[in-house]
Amino acid sequence: MKLSSIQRFWISFILTIPMIIQMLAMPFHWMIPGYNWIALITTTLVMLVAAVPYWTSAWVAFKNHHANMNTLVALGTGIAYFYSIFAMATGREVYFESADFIAVFVLLGDTMEERMHNNASNALKKLLDLQVKEADVLRDGKFVQVPLSQVKKGDIVRVKPGQKIAVDGVVTKGSTTVDESMVTGESMPVRKKVGDNVIGSTINGDGAIEFRATKVGDETVLAQIVEMVKKAQTSHAPIQNLTDRISGIFVPAVLIIAIITFVVWYVFLGAPAVNAMLFAVAVIVIACPCALGLATPTALMVGTSRAAKMGVLIKDGQALEEINAVKTIAFDKTGTITVGKPTVTDVVGKPTRVLQVAGSLEASSEHPLAKAIVEKAQQEKVELLQVTEFEAVEGQGVTAKLDGQPVFVGSLKLAGNEQLTEKQKEWASKLQNEAKTVVYVGLGNEVIGLIAIQDTPKKSSATAIAQLKARGLRTVMITGDNEQVAQAIAKEVGIDEVVAGVMPNQKSAVIESLQKNGKKVAFVGDGINDAPALTTADVGIAMGSGTDIAIESGSIVLVKNDLRGVVRALSISQKTFNRIKLNLFWALIYNVIGIPIAAGVFVSAGLTLSPEFAALAMAFSSVSVVTSSLLLNWTKIEDA
Repeated sequence: MKLSSIQRFWISFILTIPMIIQMLAMPFHWMIPGYNWIALITTTLVMLVAAVPYWTSAWVAFKNHHANMNTLVALGTGIAYFYSIFAMATGREVYFESADFIAVFVLLGDTMEERMHNNASNALKKLLDLQVKEADVLRDGKFVQVPLSQVKKGDIVRVKPGQKIAVDGVVTKGSTTVDESMVTGESMPVRKKVGDNVIGSTINGDGAIEFRATKVGDETVLAQIVEMVKKAQTSHAPIQNLTDRISGIFVPAVLIIAIITFVVWYVFLGAPAVNAMLFAVAVIVIACPCALGLATPTALMVGTSRAAKMGVLIKDGQALEEINAVKTIAFDKTGTITVGKPTVTDVVGKPTRVLQVAGSLEASSEHPLAKAIVEKAQQEKVELLQVTEFEAVEGQGVTAKLDGQPVFVGSLKLAGNEQLTEKQKEWASKLQNEAKTVVYVGLGNEVIGLIAIQDTPKKSSATAIAQLKARGLRTVMITGDNEQVAQAIAKEVGIDEVVAGVMPNQKSAVIESLQKNGKKVAFVGDGINDAPALTTADVGIAMGSGTDIAIESGSIVLVKNDLRGVVRALSISQKTFNRIKLNLFWALIYNVIGIPIAAGVFVSAGLTLSPEFAALAMAFSSVSVVTSSLLLNWTKIEDA
């Protein structure tokens, strides 16, 4: 059975515990009985579990004339392990713990990467789970339930109120409203009638419809979203680790120095072979990549831990690197910039009376706009009255009787344009120009007021976008909503550019266009429809209040439903990545200072560095890196 990185890490960590105990006991001059034999056995097991894959990778790289992080790991673990066996056999000091710690710490980084890939697979699985399993299809003159896989192009499919639409198609009978927010991002239910297109996996509203299937299987919009997410996730190259770049130069240099050290001492200075080898081994030991292996994961763990306390979940190291070069932040509208549901913004007329009539009537309706009106009435503590003879007028609104008088709430068609006063017409025009949905409220034969409804921006959106622009970032809104609504919202919060009326596949295409000329783009979204864009962007930032799929597709998640979290995410990511670079400096400075000493350059001055002290110096470099990472807890983070 092949072990995962996570399993290999925990097995190796447990085997390393005796080494940790001995290291803690050394200042007190206490030695575990039979420690060398315990160290030999446990280290051998760690090498088999954790180090052998790195040795294999390093050998492949060597055959292709390359050197990478795995080369450092292989050298560090191999030299430390095999020399310790030699030292144990000849009665010298051993340092099996060096081999152990190198393997365990580097494996920790691989474990984090494996978890990231598991999350990506879960996101795709949840997308596929959205599909319905069966559909009512017309066969031989009657509707029968068949598995989704048996639905063919041209089939007539029936959908009852509240059911999911099975596949993409065109309505042939009936009318209804459909909640398409999961696919298009449009917060308002969309009215569908004969001839209109419907999208598979969206939710049917209040009417029964029949439609002709036009796209099935892999051709549906949902299937295309799945494919785009999969493609975007697999197209991302593995994290370009800075240690790999460094090792490309560092590893060959260390090997050359070690070889030169041995040759000079053995051939030119006449030292015994064992002593010459000890100088060479000291060079390689002090250059062991333990601190390099710690540089990224420790900073990442501390930085992400602090970020989590501030409501920002950073899911992978690639986001930390990419965020530093981001020039454009693109946003979804619905649920990201805006609240994500209809809200009453204006009441024209006598507010209490208008809300009482409208709220009393809409209390019997399940329409989202009705719920917004009832919520507003409740917020204003308006007493709702009992209505009779309630009736829904298809596509227009609702009517009833209140205290014996006819009342209505609905569209202009239901109200009748002739009933409006000039002032009401002016108000209606003004509100519609602001991209608000206008509902007319009538009592008797008179329109007593207007109610404007809109998916409003969150209170924090304008502040957050202003701060992002202050950082020199360009802001773009990408939405499935219509142009008028999008422009109104963009103007209110200060967005630079608007791309409206786009479908999910177009969203990712817009991101790709923004990435032209090598520009880095971050995308902020919350819906299923945002998953392709989140994974196509260089950095995907998902709202924590959004769907599980969006959250798992994003590399950064804002737990709080607040766009100011984007500012915090940028700041934390930049600080953490800068800390990684500082850690790499600390990891290497010991090599710059220690390698010449280890090579015996200053022997004449009485300054030498045996393999044991080289291992100790390597340990100090690791302590420096860990301390540097811990200081992230006190670094000032810009907070919106």
